Amino acid sequence: MDVLLLRPNPGNERFGLGPFFRVEPLGLEYIGAALRARGHAPTVADLRFRPGASSWVRRTRPRVVGISCTHALEYDKVRETALEVRRASPGVFVVVGGHAAACHPSPLEVDEIDAICLDDGEEIFPALVDAVGKGAPLESVPMLRLRTRNGWASTPPSPGRTSLDAVPLPARDLVSRHRNGYHCLLFKPVGLVETARGCPHRCSFCSVWQLYGRSFRERFIGAVVEDFATAGDSIFVADDLFWNHAERSLELAEALLKRGVKKRWILVQTRTDMISRQQRLLEAWRPLARDFDIFLGLEAATDAGLSRVDKDVPVSESVEAVRIARSLRYGVNGNFLVDPEWGEEDFRRLWEFVACHGLQRAGYTILTPLPGTEYFRELAPRLAGQPWSNYDMHHVLWEPRLGVERFFELYAETWRKSILNTSGEKRWVDWMRQIRPAQVPYLARVLWRTQRMMKAGAYLREHGRTNRAPVPVRCHAGTGGSR
Repeated sequence: MDVLLLRPNPGNERFGLGPFFRVEPLGLEYIGAALRARGHAPTVADLRFRPGASSWVRRTRPRVVGISCTHALEYDKVRETALEVRRASPGVFVVVGGHAAACHPSPLEVDEIDAICLDDGEEIFPALVDAVGKGAPLESVPMLRLRTRNGWASTPPSPGRTSLDAVPLPARDLVSRHRNGYHCLLFKPVGLVETARGCPHRCSFCSVWQLYGRSFRERFIGAVVEDFATAGDSIFVADDLFWNHAERSLELAEALLKRGVKKRWILVQTRTDMISRQQRLLEAWRPLARDFDIFLGLEAATDAGLSRVDKDVPVSESVEAVRIARSLRYGVNGNFLVDPEWGEEDFRRLWEFVACHGLQRAGYTILTPLPGTEYFRELAPRLAGQPWSNYDMHHVLWEPRLGVERFFELYAETWRKSILNTSGEKRWVDWMRQIRPAQVPYLARVLWRTQRMMKAGAYLREHGRTNRAPVPVRCHAGTGGSR
């Protein structure tokens, strides 16, 4: 059966680091490989590039269309894409899946969508396609929300989570037409590799562990080595928690070295305590790339701030992790959460911490109640009316403690302390010296787009344009350390 898999254009990348990160739709590549194994003919279309959804529907004439919904900010765009597909082919079966769809499916329960996948799609989606092709009852396919004559209904739960060993290697050839458009930071093209899925920790702002029940699944080392070896010279590891299983991580590093894998660049994401308590892992992995960056969930500059988001580590772990990583020639990136409930002293405390520890490569996102978290469930009645595009962690969804104007003045000042501020310590010319001449137009375009994060006026205009329900909220403790 002909199946079309669509990665929508999220639409809202006016703020944040979206311009620096455009990665391949790995989940659709996994599903594409699983569909091929069942005898189907998948096409993957990344709508962040041209043409649009209706053109792809006319070109491929699919029986089933799958649309990914990875982030909450994409709900509206996913519905628009589904409507466009429906208009181009009224009889097509439309399915939506992905992290945000599984965490919080209700915004997608609309007439233009037929089914929503509530778990990993590598087994569920092919089973659904098989059922559609055979005319079999869809109620037999587990972990779905189905649109029926009597409204939306859930199918039975799955007997267990998908084993990653049952997931074939991603069908990367399905996006070969877009390969050179996938980039991270200064590196292009970049391949996305997954070695494990889930997280056993309990950070209150994160929906990953709440969706997966704090489970942690790992891919077979042989499959990971093959994927690493063939995914290109620059690799972004998609795992939410790299180096979680120490012995397996050492075994994987040894297997990659034995295979002769050596990359131009690798980026991984992990917690500070994974580094501060297991230095030997970093020593084992460092030879695998010329440049090796780590993205750390730093989150807060005080122990009280970390405690309030259930990080379960002290700030001393952050400081030690940065020291160890730098001593082994890793690049250190990371992110801090900025709470709308902060006072001015909380901002200044963060600035002092960043300056003291040289963390100018860190980014800053606004603490946002993401669908799928208890935080969101607590605040949901007060968030009614907010457009989903505001859930990009660069909008405030209620009136900040300091008021909107002062909050964004301080938030923009925080961003001006980062290396992305081309009027700061790292100038345009310093960025240009790091790249090849052919990359200059790309980097200039990306840096130009990020400069609006340094301007309070840009945030205020955006807030005035999009914020529909500024409701005061005082029910969640902040990440600062003053209260």
